[in-house]
Amino acid sequence: MNGKKESLALPPPAPPAGPMEMLPTFDELTPRQIVVELDKYIVGQAAAKRAVAVALRNRVRRQRLDPQLAEEILPKNILMIGPTGVGKTEIARRLARLAGCPFVKVEASKYTEVGYVGRDVESMVRDLVEVSIDMVREEKLDEVAERAEQAAEERLLDLLLPGSNDPSPDPGRAEQAARTREKLRAQLREGKLDQRLVEVEVRERAMPAFEIISNQGAEEMDVNIKDMLSNFFGQTKKKRKVTVAEAFDYLVQEEENRLIDMDQVTRGAVERAEQMGIIFIDEIDKVAGRESGHGPDVSREGVQRDLLPIVEGTTINTRYGMIRTDHILFIAAGAFHVTKPSDMIPELQGRFPIRVELNTLTEADFVRILTEPKNALLKQYTALLETESVRLQFTDDAVSTLAHFAAAVNEQTENIGARRLHTILERVLDEISFEAPELKKKAIKVDAAYVSKQLAEIVKNQDLSRYML
Repeated sequence: MNGKKESLALPPPAPPAGPMEMLPTFDELTPRQIVVELDKYIVGQAAAKRAVAVALRNRVRRQRLDPQLAEEILPKNILMIGPTGVGKTEIARRLARLAGCPFVKVEASKYTEVGYVGRDVESMVRDLVEVSIDMVREEKLDEVAERAEQAAEERLLDLLLPGSNDPSPDPGRAEQAARTREKLRAQLREGKLDQRLVEVEVRERAMPAFEIISNQGAEEMDVNIKDMLSNFFGQTKKKRKVTVAEAFDYLVQEEENRLIDMDQVTRGAVERAEQMGIIFIDEIDKVAGRESGHGPDVSREGVQRDLLPIVEGTTINTRYGMIRTDHILFIAAGAFHVTKPSDMIPELQGRFPIRVELNTLTEADFVRILTEPKNALLKQYTALLETESVRLQFTDDAVSTLAHFAAAVNEQTENIGARRLHTILERVLDEISFEAPELKKKAIKVDAAYVSKQLAEIVKNQDLSRYML
């Protein structure tokens, strides 16, 4: 902004994907690499992955342009259309994590609830800034962590051995004090002093007991009253006896706060939120009604009209200053069972030029979801039960049967996509999970026969339960 586009601090490299695998940095990720990384967690949905990969790469391209031209290039917002449980939210969330972008998920339908006021829609931008502040602060903490620990260690040794760090005119005494200090340092690092009590000076805010009652959130107020009053009443120092381990944690935290420049963090976080933030608006189809003069339709169109300026590009007031939304990437998603994207007001439709349809999951997809992703459900359940020394083994026919039942129940009742697998697996592993701590046989093979036995009763009564519920 204001000709300073080159100074935008890109996020650090994405975290390691595995023990020996390092991902390229954000500005080196090609669309193909982005899709490959998303494939590790989400099955299928190639069109949606390509769309978000291109959107992310365009951000990198924009950073390389002349600042004046870059300011004119706005992100191409994406509308994902598909049933629940097919991976819409997961694609957006994984994308943000991969790129190190601030990410917020909101549900459009919450803005139609009782007590809704137009300004509430702006809270999504404030939430994004808070997430960005936390991200940048964590990065700064990593940078100063070592220095903070060293400083905290020295302060703790001063508490354990008062005067040992003071210069002494007697060289012999100074050398003895240094040896004692180093001996104590070694014991401290080995954890031998963790339970010893020390007296630490703790700072506490002297805040009066009162409450502000308002029909708007604290973020709506132009002045942060809590911060203002805490500065007015100041801080009190209080001595408290704690263990060495607790004292070390407190002193590290105090040193970190001292080493971090929060003004710099705020500036970087605000710019990152403006230039790289991603807001995922779920259930956009629930507000895709046109005004008919009565009922909830009025409020639906009202939400759309309140969303419009934010998606178009406006300036929002937050406790960290004014935030422009021009370059925030908006990804909207909805099932659109009852309504259609064309039911949205034309102005909002025009702000989501990229539209991708996500496919309904098939039985073959369920088999892949159970086994292939890095966070596959079967891997999760196996790891959970390994904590009880129970070794689970799922046969291939068991996986096929699980997928078959999930697909069948989705067809017969409400289609909730991959979320059905959670329901099915919980039912299949109910007995094993309950009895795991007392099981004598620690190696358990789950085959098709066991799966069918656990689920037969549910599937048999499925039609009956539909009419009883």
